[in-house]
Amino acid sequence: MFIIDFYSRRRFVRAAVSTAALAALPTRYKGRALAPPTKGDKMTKLTPYLLFDGTCREAMEFYKSVFGGELSFTRVEDSPAKDQMQAFQQGKILTAYLKSGAVEISASDWLALSEEPEPTNTTCLFLNGGSLKELKGLFMKLSVGAKVTNPLKEQFFGSYGALNDRFGVRWMFQTTSRE
Repeated sequence: MFIIDFYSRRRFVRAAVSTAALAALPTRYKGRALAPPTKGDKMTKLTPYLLFDGTCREAMEFYKSVFGGELSFTRVEDSPAKDQMQAFQQGKILTAYLKSGAVEISASDWLALSEEPEPTNTTCLFLNGGSLKELKGLFMKLSVGAKVTNPLKEQFFGSYGALNDRFGVRWMFQTTSRE
């Protein structure tokens, strides 16, 4: 059995989050950027994306208390998606973004009514930015043997898609690039 002391675990988690948390959702609402936009030929970035069952605000405020930094939220009712969501979803968090130094975390409440949150689909790997062509290529490669939950297509905030790969890992894809 492998035992990791508290300091080593903490250092490992900090290093893992710092390495994985490179970017966040580059969506803009009401002129306010939730994350730095990535455009053009910049490389697609990988960001941890957490999905919560109604506790997104509470969880992200806790993470802010741990890491510090800037935290922003957009509720469903404050977004262009409000007309596509049911009344009970209006107060839920559509997107949250925390940035503190090298740590960046994106999150939202679970909004997919056709799927149930499970331990294997509430943490996502979020491929963000870069060109649409690059993102399509990654989506196609990861789609082999996968359950595509959202085909990659244009949305009000850019191109978006999601899938659970053949190993059960959930991936989300998003870019504002049209090329």
